[in-house]
Amino acid sequence: MLISCLPVFNQQTCKVIGMIHVDALPGTPRYTGNWKQTIEKAIYEANLYKKHQLDAVLIENMHDIPYVPERLLGAEIVACMTRLGQAVRDVMPKETPCGVQVLACGNKQALAIAKASQLQFIRSEGFVFGHVADEGYTDACAGDLLRYRKLIDAEDVLILTDLKKKHSSHAITADVSLLETAHAAEFFLTDGIIITGTATGHAASPEDLQQLSGRVKVPLIIGSGVTKDNIGSYFKDAQAIIIGSHFKRNGNWLEEISEEAVNDFMQKICQLRQTK
Repeated sequence: MLISCLPVFNQQTCKVIGMIHVDALPGTPRYTGNWKQTIEKAIYEANLYKKHQLDAVLIENMHDIPYVPERLLGAEIVACMTRLGQAVRDVMPKETPCGVQVLACGNKQALAIAKASQLQFIRSEGFVFGHVADEGYTDACAGDLLRYRKLIDAEDVLILTDLKKKHSSHAITADVSLLETAHAAEFFLTDGIIITGTATGHAASPEDLQQLSGRVKVPLIIGSGVTKDNIGSYFKDAQAIIIGSHFKRNGNWLEEISEEAVNDFMQKICQLRQTK
């Protein structure tokens, strides 16, 4: 059931969620001692998304490669992401939902960050069914995660969950269809379902979206590979789309954000909304 404080993902018009890939955080291999600049960059990108009227934003520690499993995530990651989450929340209009994802599988950490920073949603990995990711085995976490949300009084924070997520092998659940996985996530009380391609920037299959459209009650969100050229394949049936790589120079998530790319995409969205 979608929590009433965030109806934005349950409306008829497809919403745009802009990614803020924060710089590598202290303690991770690619950190360069630029903590102050990391905060300033996140604020700059939030202001850019605000200027172009995106519907929501999502911060993520994408540059903390190589990722570690949840049990190895340090307190410094939670502390830094909380600081960044608050900085972004302060920039965005009150009515604009802000979310957080902590790689890899830092779902409890994300909930704690969202609680402290007054964010409205998290993106969760491994919600239902175990699988093998590039950082190791990911076990299902729904029962533990929702109990933790209850424990810390964060039930106003939505948990949006990836299905058969990218950068992972799903051989052990090959006999479980995408629709069956979606129904399992619904049964385990997900607030929204995210569909991705096989890797960052790779387009999600429009056929996968069609397979779920009208067959689940929670919002459907496209989580990778959406561009100005292919948005038409998703706009009608998805309640939201998450854009990261396409907003970067050359469509590469490692590059800096391009205001021209953001502007062009939002103009395309406006055209689609006018013709719907």
